[in-house]
Amino acid sequence: MSWYLWINVLSFIGPFVLSFDKKVHFYKKWKTVLPAILVIGTLFIIWDIYFTANGIWGFNPDYLSGINVFNLPIEECLFFFTVPYACIFIFECVKAYFPNFRPVQFAYYFALFFTLSAVVLAIIHYQNWYTFTALLGAGLLNWIIYFGWTPKWYPHFVISFLITMVPFLIVNGVLTGAITPEPIVWYNEDHIMGPRIVTIPVEDIFYNFFMLFPIAALHERWYYKNK
Repeated sequence: MSWYLWINVLSFIGPFVLSFDKKVHFYKKWKTVLPAILVIGTLFIIWDIYFTANGIWGFNPDYLSGINVFNLPIEECLFFFTVPYACIFIFECVKAYFPNFRPVQFAYYFALFFTLSAVVLAIIHYQNWYTFTALLGAGLLNWIIYFGWTPKWYPHFVISFLITMVPFLIVNGVLTGAITPEPIVWYNEDHIMGPRIVTIPVEDIFYNFFMLFPIAALHERWYYKNK
């Protein structure tokens, strides 16, 4: 099994097993979680295909199975389903175990700081395609949803997003070469700002938010609409 496939399996197996926890009952929410992941995951795969074709990022074949979907390794496609599943599971755990912990003021300042920093940095680095698209997309989406609707679940999402930073740093660290001689996923330096958290481009934090936030939003809307 390839390195990247192992990362997918290990990211998914724990949350999947714990999906049947009596407190969270995550499996009962699959009917809205899985379609939300499928819709947003598919859009991100399309984005990934385009950026890979244009050399904005790429993959080291030494750590892959060799099975491709279009120009993407099968492991990369699975990433957009296994990682969001694990992260939305954390989101549901936060809601289940801490239902009354809703740091509304903290969420407001987070939303304000996140939106402003993302949009400003995107404009400054408009020539770096990864920076520009990931940060502008994350910033605008956050602004539209939070300042447009201010959903009640947003504070829980912010807390869960910050918690996911721990496994995020581990998974993305492995993918970007923190423990391997060469990175599994490489980035074109012409299309990122430059600063990294160890081996992880800072853009990945915004990219992660941009991927997870709409999944949570769709899941919440569909779940409570059909409840």
